[in-house]
Amino acid sequence: MTGPQAEGQRAPPALMPTVRALCDLKRIRSAGRAGSVAERLFARAWGLLVEGCPAAAVARDVTADALAATILGDLDAAALEAAGVPAEAAARLRRDAAAEAAAPLDPVSRAWLAGAAPPGAGAAPPGFVARLAAQPRAGATAPGRGRLVLEPPESHADHCALVALTGVVLAPAWGARAETVFLAALAHHLHNALLPDAGFAGEMALGSWLDPAFAGATAIALDELAPELRAEVQAARAILPDAATPEGRAFHAADTLDRVLQVEHHLRAAGTRMDVVLHEMELVHAGPVKPFQDAVLARMGIAPEARGTGAPEARGTGAPEARGTGAPAARGSGLA
Repeated sequence: MTGPQAEGQRAPPALMPTVRALCDLKRIRSAGRAGSVAERLFARAWGLLVEGCPAAAVARDVTADALAATILGDLDAAALEAAGVPAEAAARLRRDAAAEAAAPLDPVSRAWLAGAAPPGAGAAPPGFVARLAAQPRAGATAPGRGRLVLEPPESHADHCALVALTGVVLAPAWGARAETVFLAALAHHLHNALLPDAGFAGEMALGSWLDPAFAGATAIALDELAPELRAEVQAARAILPDAATPEGRAFHAADTLDRVLQVEHHLRAAGTRMDVVLHEMELVHAGPVKPFQDAVLARMGIAPEARGTGAPEARGTGAPEARGTGAPAARGSGLA
């Protein structure tokens, strides 16, 4: 059996927890740092490329850093060292976190990522990087339908970074070159550095002007790159139109997953039950004061076991949790 459906069946479901953890980097922020972890990884990747680092090394080093961040969040080496952790120990903590997060990957990918160096700051990124970080995504739109706006919106830098990172993780499933997928994903929304995102409905409304408008806006962004890097980016972008190549399949798998998982995140957050948060996620952690804390929650009617005792119930928390295979369906939303 061959064809698009057979190729789609090569997507590795065992990596979904890793992909979800990477996608959460769009939602991790810290005091004193502009943007999400994903936006900063996006800027760092472009800065390293502008500095002249090979795309394969940038893809490896930035992906390893992202995997470490799925466990340590924004506790990067600089923050740990500022708090008194020796540089060697801080680097080891980051390496160990990256190795733990990479455990579900295939052995070849794990060995490749283990050779990563801590990404440097790189050169100043191109101007389009900041514009993509400021440009919000449109949400779900369809011609003739109302817009489903997801607040707060992700940025195009968030999305491009996550497609690049996810593409690296998924590349072995199709035997794709990770660096090509990574670079194409970083650059697949260059037009939105100029054009606000009108979504699928807006794109259809442009009609015959869609392609020339996107091409013109993309060319303006590409002109910010030095000739050699511009040519490399243009070559990588050749995989974008279809899934006819291994790299195209890895890119489109990553792009589709990130778009759908962004919606799933909102549905999952809206549908999570209080007993999941308190018991499975242990929001109130085990410790010497936990019995007291549990008693307070029960008395105030917030603990799930207190429901039915006359205390008010927390509203909107009764939907099933998304475990591994997806979030609860949005009933009546009209989403396909």
